[in-house]
Amino acid sequence: ANSLATIPQHTPPALLVSQTSSQHHQTMTSITQSETNYASGHWQKKSMGSEAANVIPNIADQRGYHDEEETMVTWRGNLVAEKEAKALRHVFDDLQDHFGHQRPDPNVRFEANLTHPGHGDVWHADLDFTYNIKGEHCKLAYIGMDMCLDLTPKKIHKYGRPMLNDYGETWVYAYLPDMTMDKIKSYVKAGTGWDVTAAGTVVDPNRNLVAIKAKLNNQAEQPKPSFWVVTEKDSAQDDVSFSRIGSVQDVHSDTSQKRIHRGVGIFSVSMEVDGTPNFKPSSHSGEVANLVFTLVSVRTWGITDCIAPIVHAPMM
Repeated sequence: ANSLATIPQHTPPALLVSQTSSQHHQTMTSITQSETNYASGHWQKKSMGSEAANVIPNIADQRGYHDEEETMVTWRGNLVAEKEAKALRHVFDDLQDHFGHQRPDPNVRFEANLTHPGHGDVWHADLDFTYNIKGEHCKLAYIGMDMCLDLTPKKIHKYGRPMLNDYGETWVYAYLPDMTMDKIKSYVKAGTGWDVTAAGTVVDPNRNLVAIKAKLNNQAEQPKPSFWVVTEKDSAQDDVSFSRIGSVQDVHSDTSQKRIHRGVGIFSVSMEVDGTPNFKPSSHSGEVANLVFTLVSVRTWGITDCIAPIVHAPMM
């Protein structure tokens, strides 16, 4: 068995293999041709160009990450501020500072500012992430995590009751080690002061895994989450590149791809806290925050059969 800590950052990790409760132990699994051969059938790899345009939601302008005087550049068809482009390349292209088992602690700071939406009792905040990239602090709306994306078939009905509606269209399960989730919670606590509840997650203590319900953009005004596969390359080369083959919804609709795909998921994250309309909740008040993940993009190494997927709505 090889420790992931000794493997270069670009090397595909063997994610989420079966673990005993007493030992977090992972075995490296080779990437075989069958695991990465997504190009069979009609899944031909798409060239970078017009296909890459608008591959991320336009969040930076909404959150005021840059001012009018800042230099604007193009990143994958998106016009973004220069510092934001640096962070996008760091997280999306180079897969740096993402959360994963036995990876170095990401050099990123979490920030959040709760606001009230004007109705109901729940306060809301979109998390911002400030990356320290060679001494330069670059703010971004996204974080990356080692995870497995579950695109396997689900039971839509059970005993006449609807179950897991719109799976693969508006939401999916993403599986990650419980230690990774604990690490993310610790970053939320350090950056915002808030403790995070386990609500909305499904914990598998036998395999030390956590399943999160990740939202998928499925509206016309926002791009759907992109699905990228590792490009075949000479094993002697260090660089790993990926090709976009469509959206997560596209891949889920193909019967041959209804598998569990392992790789890196890139997410935007929001936080919800119960309160009252006229009183902003405090992290010292005893309330806890609920995290909401939205999957923006997937970089996948291949498929895995090492996880038993959720097939119907679990008992919460």
